[in-house]
Order: sequence, then structure tokens, then C-alpha cells
Amino acid sequence: MLCTLCASTSFPFCDDKNRKYFRCPECDLIFADRETRLLPNEEKAIYDYHENDPNDTQYRAFLSQLSEPLLEKLVPGMSGLDFGSGPGPVLHLMLEEQGMKMSIYDIFYAPAREQLDRQYDFVTSTEVVEHFYEPAATWPELVSLVKPNGWIGIMTSLFTQETAERFKLWNYKNDPTHVSFYTPKTMNWIATHFQLHLEVISNRIMLFKKG
Repeated sequence: MLCTLCASTSFPFCDDKNRKYFRCPECDLIFADRETRLLPNEEKAIYDYHENDPNDTQYRAFLSQLSEPLLEKLVPGMSGLDFGSGPGPVLHLMLEEQGMKMSIYDIFYAPAREQLDRQYDFVTSTEVVEHFYEPAATWPELVSLVKPNGWIGIMTSLFTQETAERFKLWNYKNDPTHVSFYTPKTMNWIATHFQLHLEVISNRIMLFKKG
């Protein structure tokens, strides 16, 4: 099986009652068997159940894990794109409240491709990269959206253990729309491959600066 990120030969890592998982020895990405992918309508049906209320203080606090360290790098008036904004986008509102000029893009809910025909001072992608079926294609697109010296803010849960037994117990993999799982090594591979500077805020928040 070829890695969906770096195309290296990857090997079976573990399986559960729903899927098989492979792990890449080069970039360390763990990915679900392609044959178990949901159809687009099945995937969207799950997202339709998400309730992202801009007035929900707990959800805002969750998103602030990314917005607060990112805002330290920005100045009011900068342009940003929320990539994979979902059915009820909230992060772009939080950033607009801090003086940013925001746009949104989502393959299902805000599919205006013209938003991807320009570059931004920063791009956010919260709980999105784990949904990438073809990260080898989507990560370059994500990087291309950012101006030189711009920032990419990523929120995803990293797998920080080594064993297949620990992965089997990891609840994050149980969402059927989650197909790409990153480790700290994977994020460092991405930074090196795309010539980005990586700042690891936590096991959930990564900031990349484009050179």
C-alpha cells in the first residue's frame, strides 16, 4: 500500500472491526484502508449532524486553542481563509471580531472554488486534515494558499504513541470520516517537505510559517 501523503510503500499497522490501518515508515502517516472510505453523500450526512453554534462559549473556547496563538502572529486587517469551515463556521467570526478579513471554503458547505484562486496572509484548518482522503494533493493546495511569510494554523489530534495496541484504544480513529492520522514525526516531515517553519503549540495545535 502506498502512503497517501508521501507515496512511500507502507505496511499494515493494525485493524479493528471496521477498518484496516497502514503506517508509513517515511513520513509516519497512519491512514485507513482506501476501500473503507465513505461515499460523499455518506460523509456529508455525518457532518450535517454537527452543531457549531457561534454563541456556544464552550465551542469558542475549543477553537480559541488555535485562534489565540495564531492571533499573536497577526495584525488587524490581514486576510485569512478558513479552509474546511464546516456546516456552521465559527472560527472565521472569532477572527473577524479581532479585525481580520475572513473568507471561508468548504467542499460541502461553501464550495466556491474562486476562494482558492488567491493567496492569504493566513489560513486556518480546524479538525479538517484528518479528513483528507488524498493528503498528497490537498496539503500542497493548502500551502499554496498562503503568501510568503504567511501562517497556516492546524488543529488535529496527533497520535503520540508508538504501538498498534495504543492506536486501537484511541477514540479519535473511531470517527468513520477520519482517515488520515498524524504524528509529531508526520508534522515535521510536512514542514521539511514544504519548507515551512513549524511551531508546535500542543498535541492538537500546530502553526506553520511559510518561508
